[in-house]
Amino acid sequence: MRIRIKKVRDDIPTPGYAYTSDAGYDLIAGEDVIIQPGETVKIPTGLAFEIAEGYEMQVRPRSGVTSKTPLRIALGTIDASYRGEVSVICDNTVAKNDSPQIYFPKIIGGCTYDNSRPNEFQEGTYIIRKGDRIAQGIIAPVVHAKFEVVDELDETTRGTGGFGSSGVKTSYDKAVSQNGGALERLAKEGE
Repeated sequence: MRIRIKKVRDDIPTPGYAYTSDAGYDLIAGEDVIIQPGETVKIPTGLAFEIAEGYEMQVRPRSGVTSKTPLRIALGTIDASYRGEVSVICDNTVAKNDSPQIYFPKIIGGCTYDNSRPNEFQEGTYIIRKGDRIAQGIIAPVVHAKFEVVDELDETTRGTGGFGSSGVKTSYDKAVSQNGGALERLAKEGE
């Protein structure tokens, strides 16, 4: 599928896939952004996309950012009709501290901050540098539903159970509880 893009900032690279089997392509920061604890910011990508009718662009987190930092990328949808610069919403989940101090912020790429220009930052502040890979984009088909108002919905075995209704135990834990501890006794006998 061909996607036309407009570079809102000239020095932004064209998106690409790291591996041929990847579902998502990298979205990078179009400018430096400082994210203080407790803040939510929009990180511009420097790109606008022309998505074909019947498709959307999904914005998703990168696993490295999520697993190695307290930064959380919000899921997003870019509709086919949108032609503006795409931004990525990012939350810094570190608790806000009301006493700023001289603190050198962390940089998601692992680089050191230029401490020749110290500023007052709270501990847990992050800097996203222009060019950092911050999220991934995925092109996906859109299905439009036709909604029908009814008085009753079909019955299911789940019914109205939600938010943990299937439990938190693994199938192993369920098997142990259903067989009167026979699996635990067998494990102890093998020790």
